[in-house]
Parts: sequence; C-alpha cells; structure tokens
Amino acid sequence: MSTNYIPCPNCNGAAEKLKFTWWGGVLGPRILNHVKCVSCGHKFNGKSGKANTAGIVIYSAIVAILAFGFMFVLFAALAILTATTK
Repeated sequence: MSTNYIPCPNCNGAAEKLKFTWWGGVLGPRILNHVKCVSCGHKFNGKSGKANTAGIVIYSAIVAILAFGFMFVLFAALAILTATTK
C-alpha cells in the first residue's frame, strides 16, 4: 500500500497502485495513476480521486489508432514489395 494516493472517494479506505489492467496493460495504469481501494475495490485516479473513464477511452483510442496505423504501413509495405518482385 502506498500513502501517496488520496483515500477512496467511496469508503475513505487506502488505495494501492494497479500494476496491470485489461485496457492499458502495464503502461496505462501508470500514465493515468489508476489505483484500487483495498477495502471496497473501487478503482479511480489516485491523485484526483475522480473516475478514469475519459482517460481510459482516450488512451484506448490512441493505442487503437497507432495499432491500425502500424498495420496499414505494414500491409502497404508488403503490397509494394509484392508488386515490385513480380
């Protein structure tokens, strides 16, 4: 447990840092200061006490855009290589 985070807005319990989430892997919770209350399990921003929903949506959208961009570049390069070797 860390005392660097504000208490849980639901029950005033202590919060602990999340090391991994399904939406952000290892990096997302670190960027958004995502923590979980030890007592009630409520997840929130450890610095502001507010929900991280908007941040999670933005983070997920950016990751999706980067992933699709990478796939587009990869397939474009593959198409160019295929066209030049015929």
